[in-house]
Amino acid sequence: MKNFKFKINENSYSVKIVSHESDTIDIEVNGTSYAVKMKEEIKKAKTPTLVRSASKRPAEPLKVSPSSSSSSSNIKVIAPIPGTVLSIDVKVGDEVKLGDRLLVLEAMKMENNIASEKAGTVKAVHVNVGQQVLQSELLIELG
Repeated sequence: MKNFKFKINENSYSVKIVSHESDTIDIEVNGTSYAVKMKEEIKKAKTPTLVRSASKRPAEPLKVSPSSSSSSSNIKVIAPIPGTVLSIDVKVGDEVKLGDRLLVLEAMKMENNIASEKAGTVKAVHVNVGQQVLQSELLIELG
């Protein structure tokens, strides 16, 4: 199967892996055969996965429910997908109309325009340009 050469304390070793079955490996070291039992089975390499720490953010997007006094209620604009904030097109105090672009979010090499779903005034901007955001993260509040 595979051959290896080792040098330990000026001693040379030629190691050949002859076979590998479950927890037993047959090897030859400098021509002498050995059967080696493994304490743990060799794990195959897996594709690395991204592990994020636990978040205090909700798992599902926040839903905005219309109310009778919509002018006094705050509208929360949340990230529909995880990504990086490329630009912010509004600042606190700006008046926005339905459909106005609030910011641009890059995800998987694509730019996504985040637009206002209602008219209102920008009350708070919770992100900065270049910031990584998770899905459902609060971006902007409108009032």
